[in-house]
Amino acid sequence: MALDSPKLKDVLKDVASGVLQLPDFQREWKWDDERIRALIATVTLDYPLGVVMALETGGKSPFKPRTIKGAEGVDGRAPDLLLLDGQQRMTSLFQALHRDSPVETVDTRGKPLRRWYYVDIAKAIGAPSERDDAVVSVPDDRVLKTGFPRRVALDLTTPELECRAGYFPIHLVFDTQKVNAWKKIFVGVDDENWDRWSQFEENVLNNVKSFQVPMIKLAASTTMDAVCAVFERVNTGGVPLNVFELLTATYAGNQEYVARHGEYYRLPEVWHEIKRKLTSARPVFGRMEAGVEDGLSSSDFLQAVALVRTWEHKQEEPRAAVSCKRRDLLELPLADFDRLAPRLADAFHWVGAFLERQCIVRPTDLPYRTQLVPLAAVRAIVGEETDTPGAEERINQWYWCGVLGEMYGGSTESRFPRDVEQLIAWIRDADAPTPDTAAEAAFLDDRLDSLATRNSAAYKGVYALLIKQGAVDWYFTEAPLSPARLIEQNVDVRQIFPRNWVEKNAPAHARYVNSIVNKTPLSLRAGRSMVGAPSTYLRTLVQESGVRPEWFDDVLTTHLIDPATLHDGDFERFYDSRAKQLLELVKSAMGKQTVFRETQGR
Repeated sequence: MALDSPKLKDVLKDVASGVLQLPDFQREWKWDDERIRALIATVTLDYPLGVVMALETGGKSPFKPRTIKGAEGVDGRAPDLLLLDGQQRMTSLFQALHRDSPVETVDTRGKPLRRWYYVDIAKAIGAPSERDDAVVSVPDDRVLKTGFPRRVALDLTTPELECRAGYFPIHLVFDTQKVNAWKKIFVGVDDENWDRWSQFEENVLNNVKSFQVPMIKLAASTTMDAVCAVFERVNTGGVPLNVFELLTATYAGNQEYVARHGEYYRLPEVWHEIKRKLTSARPVFGRMEAGVEDGLSSSDFLQAVALVRTWEHKQEEPRAAVSCKRRDLLELPLADFDRLAPRLADAFHWVGAFLERQCIVRPTDLPYRTQLVPLAAVRAIVGEETDTPGAEERINQWYWCGVLGEMYGGSTESRFPRDVEQLIAWIRDADAPTPDTAAEAAFLDDRLDSLATRNSAAYKGVYALLIKQGAVDWYFTEAPLSPARLIEQNVDVRQIFPRNWVEKNAPAHARYVNSIVNKTPLSLRAGRSMVGAPSTYLRTLVQESGVRPEWFDDVLTTHLIDPATLHDGDFERFYDSRAKQLLELVKSAMGKQTVFRETQGR
């Protein structure tokens, strides 16, 4: 890392020639008109501008570069420097001080503007405190109008009119020939302008011409991880940069790929097509109309690819580690991503089918999106080995332990690699140690009491298990609920004992009314009839469904409900009975006993 202080004039020349460009991951952003005027005032006063940061390329850019806005005529030139911090300052100064065209900016409300910038000479040679007021912007037709009806307040459409008004066009500042031609007209307007010009040249123009830009230059050997970290730390006012954007620029700059294919690699398009196919076949992965990052994200996919790549590397080098940390993603070569992406896309399709077998088909019903990452990586590695009866049983147990034990609620960076390695070993050998996620998972017996919203993975898990074990809707009673019916019949969790009824008739137990114990998956149509006492709405549902009353009780039992407790309106007995049955359901899914408070000494 080196600190340099090149003159602003030279930096802007580098921008114009393409020596200094932007890495493609930099987002477009426009400073508003007011900030640009303040920036110009700062430069004319020779006040500190703030350090900018650039990455040396060594003649070979690690990212796809793009020119700074306004310098598009040099597209295709390989840059010597990539600007990491200072884009807005350099873009604004380049457009305002170097180009002979209006600056593209916005007003305080974000409305696009095209403005020319001038310095009011009379004000500029006054006190430095007035310098902000001395910098003026006018519309691209160079006519400033005020009032209503609109009246011309300032006409700067010709050099003569500029000189009469005493407004110097600041974009001429580095063109000595044009400055002298303008000066000649200006001093010819009034003899007193000679003195004004001398002061203006000394206090304004010379400051701009000699202005230095403090620039930190990072060596070309700087790692991707460091570049990303530096970029995020210095760009605190913007949207955080993510790994996908950095890889997009890195892959697009891969000259070997360009040489082989005649075009650069478009990672966003590749991801968009993968995600489109996944969501069209498996809605659980998100809604494309809500954006490509809705649901399963590009980060999830990259992590799965990194897990497979590092697992493969460990097979060749046992001391290596399976990992999907940020560093592993940033160091993911294009060749490996291109090779593994189709395998991971197929693996996620398999994961979608696996979730459907668990009766999880909608994004809102998915307990943990993160748990899909190691599962997809495992499928990509072992392939059809996951489909044997024994392997599927063990995968089911691992999955439900993760959900009901709420094992994926915290940091996953260390859990991902462990699950990949341990689950693969368990799939291939039933006698291998149980994966930590399954071995460490626990479900406390009173956890059901506090499962009240979709914020909990276990809440969604119990809901899905009720469907999976054969719950029948209370209106559409012809067959058990199925993945297809969940969407078709607008199935959701509905309260069995309505809140109003419990608060009035069993107030001592009102705190349990939102528990998953008092909820069950039912269609919207059934839910409309569930008003008042259960004994009352059951009679209504019996009539509406056309099922004989004694048979309807059998429908209730498919939800692990004791029908007598509903007919009798006995909330306490209903709750205790159903809680025990739900605990057995959880125990079966996890393949282990639930943990009772008394066994913990509480």
